[in-house]
Amino acid sequence: MSEKVWLEYYPKEVAPSYEYPKQNLAQFMLDTAEKYPQHTALFFYGKKITYKQLLKETYQFANVLKGLGIEKGDRVAIMLPNCPQSVIAYYGALMIGAIVVQTNPLYVERELEHQMNDSGASVLIALDLLFKRVQNVLPKIEVRHTIFTSIKDYLPFPKNILYPIKTKKEGLSMDVSYDQNTHSFKELLSIAPANPINVKMDAEKDLALLQYTGGTTGVSKGVMLTHYNLVANTLQTRAWVYRSEEAKERYLAALPFFHVFGMTALMNLSIRLGGTLILLPKFDVDMTLKLIDKLQPTTFPGAPTMYMSLIHHSKIKKYDLSSINICISGAAPLPGEVQDTFEKITGGKLIEGYGLTEASPVTHANNIWEKRKLGSIGIPFPDTVAKVVDPDNGEELENGEVGELIIQGPQVMRGYWKRPEETSNTLKDGWLYTGDMAKMDDDGFFYIIDRKKDLIIAGGFNIYPREIEEVLFEHPAIIDAVAAGVPDEYRGETVKAYIVLKEGATTDEKELEAFCRERLAAYKIPRIYEFRESLPKSLIGKTLRRLLVEEEKEKNEK
Repeated sequence: MSEKVWLEYYPKEVAPSYEYPKQNLAQFMLDTAEKYPQHTALFFYGKKITYKQLLKETYQFANVLKGLGIEKGDRVAIMLPNCPQSVIAYYGALMIGAIVVQTNPLYVERELEHQMNDSGASVLIALDLLFKRVQNVLPKIEVRHTIFTSIKDYLPFPKNILYPIKTKKEGLSMDVSYDQNTHSFKELLSIAPANPINVKMDAEKDLALLQYTGGTTGVSKGVMLTHYNLVANTLQTRAWVYRSEEAKERYLAALPFFHVFGMTALMNLSIRLGGTLILLPKFDVDMTLKLIDKLQPTTFPGAPTMYMSLIHHSKIKKYDLSSINICISGAAPLPGEVQDTFEKITGGKLIEGYGLTEASPVTHANNIWEKRKLGSIGIPFPDTVAKVVDPDNGEELENGEVGELIIQGPQVMRGYWKRPEETSNTLKDGWLYTGDMAKMDDDGFFYIIDRKKDLIIAGGFNIYPREIEEVLFEHPAIIDAVAAGVPDEYRGETVKAYIVLKEGATTDEKELEAFCRERLAAYKIPRIYEFRESLPKSLIGKTLRRLLVEEEKEKNEK
């Protein structure tokens, strides 16, 4: 039950409780730059940036934001892949007390418009390749300044010369039209002072991040994470990887920093430990294998699809992956065969953990070097309490019984941005109600039995069916539609759309895919379409998505 039976399985090096400093999250960078100024902080396609240089450019960017009139509490949106600019912009915004809004570069205009308007962002930092998309949205949002940057700005010679040629060949445009409200990241940085900035703050109250998620239900909403939440979760993660040594670890940063798992388990943890972040703007299996072989990273957090694509690569034996010591898998269930095969190939440890945006995100993990249980999400982190309750009355259940997983800890969010009702439905009496159905065994190891209501997790991305359905309903030929996650060997789950057409109307898969592609990020587009005469409904007319999912499971089992 609620006694912390899991503490018995803690490694002797991990304490059940820690003190978490009440400081600006960016303080990690200041401390590390002072201790290891000449150590490489970032590695980007051959370009090395030391902690001293990174701190200087972060101070410069903080002063850029101040010069644009950005103050404590203002929202700064960052729409970048993993590149030096994403790290500089993130910590620069935090230094002045601004609130970072991480924005997926894959977002289409409709998604970008919602996030900018909901967050009230004053500044948007984006890639030059996204200029047209951003420009189309600007008349509909309140963003005062846009700052554009290019991948080539941090590439070493001759890659910086070759990059524009490559993008042109791929039919991509790097052209940006600058004006008084549209700025060049590179130029702003070149003229900005590197004066240190010290903003007074209350780490437990002041927000560091608005991280957008569908939460446990509904449309995308901003999760309010404080500096204290993120400092605590970074240090909890650091405690768990106790064998990691300061200024000696190399992190393969294939998980995007705009995803909260990548932000905590890669960016924040590496900066805290004085590690080197090997930046990958986009996961590519061939590039990843070459980087591991050449640069010998020691830590590689990821999603199961990443590990699956590596172990199934036809030329895996050509590469030396033995440098990898630690891999923490999150964002989707980790198949046991993937875990076994990956560990045999690398000699390192691949463990499954659990988290959610509302908890910064990590709450549970299996032990890396001690007792672990296949198929479980492991045990709660230090200072984290978890229990399984009856979803109807909130009473704690006996070990082995399935109910809703609820969590307490210093990493738990303040609430949802401007959504008090949804906050009170999710945070009750100091507990975070995850919406995930789980069970706990007698040793305190937890198992997720079912996903959050209707949530689809494909390739590590959270996809909310309602958003896809809203797009499908816009199509003139469709009278009824539902989206659901169906099993997929590679992505874990993939999106399937069940369609009912209006009488006399016609359309096909190809046309629907093109329609969705204009309105949804690529990873949200349904991969399978099934046309039906009707959809299963409840007595009150609600579509029974679960029946469709169960039907799909039965098909797969035959």
